[in-house]
Amino acid sequence: MFLFQLPEVVLYHIMSYLEYKSLSRLSQVCKTIYHFANRDAVWRKIAKEFINTGITRQGADVYPHIPLKDRVKVSQNWCHGICRKEVMLKWRINLLPWIQLDGDVLYLSQAADIGAYHMRPDTGKLQRSPMALFSGHQEDVCRFVVTDTHLVSGGSDGKILVHHRRNGFSMEYSGHNQEVNCLDCRGGLIVSGSRDRTARVWTLSSNCPRDTIPMNDRVWSVAISPTQSSFVTGTACCENFSPLRIWDVERCELLCCLGSEFRRGAGVLDIVYESPVQLLTCGYDTYIRSWDLRLSPRKCVMEWEEPHDSALYCIQTDGNHMIASGSSYYGVIRTWDKRQTRCLEVCVYNNQMCVGECHL
Repeated sequence: MFLFQLPEVVLYHIMSYLEYKSLSRLSQVCKTIYHFANRDAVWRKIAKEFINTGITRQGADVYPHIPLKDRVKVSQNWCHGICRKEVMLKWRINLLPWIQLDGDVLYLSQAADIGAYHMRPDTGKLQRSPMALFSGHQEDVCRFVVTDTHLVSGGSDGKILVHHRRNGFSMEYSGHNQEVNCLDCRGGLIVSGSRDRTARVWTLSSNCPRDTIPMNDRVWSVAISPTQSSFVTGTACCENFSPLRIWDVERCELLCCLGSEFRRGAGVLDIVYESPVQLLTCGYDTYIRSWDLRLSPRKCVMEWEEPHDSALYCIQTDGNHMIASGSSYYGVIRTWDKRQTRCLEVCVYNNQMCVGECHL
């Protein structure tokens, strides 16, 4: 009996024991095996073990339109530094932007404005002129977040602006007394933090704060839980309490503090939820930390140290094994594999302000 005459269930079981190199060699045997071995179902188990393939820890596929075999190849090339760097966008304002990619649109802050740049499907390059411009701040945009329907931004002028992405309608919230350092938005709920030592809870239906929480320290970062039942605040760590605290959304009461060994001044600059019970943090003390809320809140479950002692301003994750971190001082972006202690790759931007892309 030929191999391709076996039932598909048996073939899937046999191929599940192969690693990616053996599976690639097997696909070269004949056309029948080639077409079968290129199916996403064959590569799903392998893809879940690689970084940034679009397969989350829960098994969801973020990029179903791209074959999994191609994504595994890209992931391998990235880990080995096989890539070509290109400049996608340039600007003259000497500030590192806050950026967010939503589908084929890149949102990028430039001083007091936020531009939306469309990515061309044929070339994968960004259009030079923005397809939309969101403005209204009198000073620089500190942070913004993009949802399915709205773009919410906070600025150095203390304002919070809510822009409707489709009809262009904007609403100005009363904001804070000083610059809005951070905000997050989920399911019609907005949480903001400011240098004025307060965190505020808002709804999209009203431009007045629903609740104001005195934090007794400058607030650098906030994140709303995926369940929308709680949120986390990260402060400057200039007082005698943990800079990481979890609050109940409805009652705005403190639920717990995370960590017990933060040095004074080890402010938390970014927080990212991976799941309702897992989150990542980074900040001035140069560490990325992973927290599991099901375990003791006094200690993180894993940490990674920035090797050049630079403050980490932002982090992002692929929902599985990869972490990307950014440092504002030297324009350094690092990619990390959670299963390793050292970073995988480093990208350094020079003094010419630009948004870069790596082709693999």
